[in-house]
Amino acid sequence: MAAATQPDPMVPQLYRVGRVRRELADTMTLEVAPLAGARPSFEPGQFNMLYAFGVGEVAISISGAVDGSSFVHTVRDVGAVSGAVARLKTGATVGVRGPFGSGWPLASAQGADVIFVAGGLGLAPLRPAIRHVLANRARYGRVIILFGSRSPKDLLFRREMEQWRQRLDVDVEVTVDHADAEWHGNVGVVPALIRRVAFDPHEALALICGPEVMMRFTVNSLAEAGVAADRIYLSMERNMKCAIGLCGRCQFGPAFVCKDGPVMRFDRIADIFAMREI
Repeated sequence: MAAATQPDPMVPQLYRVGRVRRELADTMTLEVAPLAGARPSFEPGQFNMLYAFGVGEVAISISGAVDGSSFVHTVRDVGAVSGAVARLKTGATVGVRGPFGSGWPLASAQGADVIFVAGGLGLAPLRPAIRHVLANRARYGRVIILFGSRSPKDLLFRREMEQWRQRLDVDVEVTVDHADAEWHGNVGVVPALIRRVAFDPHEALALICGPEVMMRFTVNSLAEAGVAADRIYLSMERNMKCAIGLCGRCQFGPAFVCKDGPVMRFDRIADIFAMREI
């Protein structure tokens, strides 16, 4: 019997846009399902390459899934391609390559305290991991979600965040850089929240995603709290073109974020991460 032919990783597969939901003024969440065949499986933390026909291709983290049928992508309009994807309507066709890259270490986190730290749109790549941990709550120790945003109007996944906050088995802290008159929560940067929560630094795993400056300060705060570098994982973002390590666009020192990341253990990249020009 002949072996099944694997799709060419450089050829986009056709997907149809299903439900589209506005998250923020410039951010949309799209559900996309393949026109033919089944949706590939994925690990939380991986990404797809989304192709807007006639415009170009962009790497977008997978922010969820619907049953076994659709990928969920949360896209911010920050450029020509991401803007074209964010403006797609229900019924439109989009090209999809992937999933690619490494995922969050959810299996090795079992039995440990898990600390999720997200800044802004960085909550999207962490969302499938948070959902997995909460769906398998008994397998993990304390679960802590720390989320920071520029302002109250920039808070992502508000409804789901409120559901997480209502659970008695999860600690959730949210902060904003700039408050308005209706905001009664924390004000300040998200790394400062680490001092507000209790966890065992020797048993905790920290999963971080957000702007690099936020991740630098978060790593420093976790280190001050006693969390070892090999128990800290970051989701790195770099310009990607091929997604399979050929073009070199996403090179990060000796590594390539598309295939060695985007999720990377901090002790393996600590020296490079400290170099701001990389």
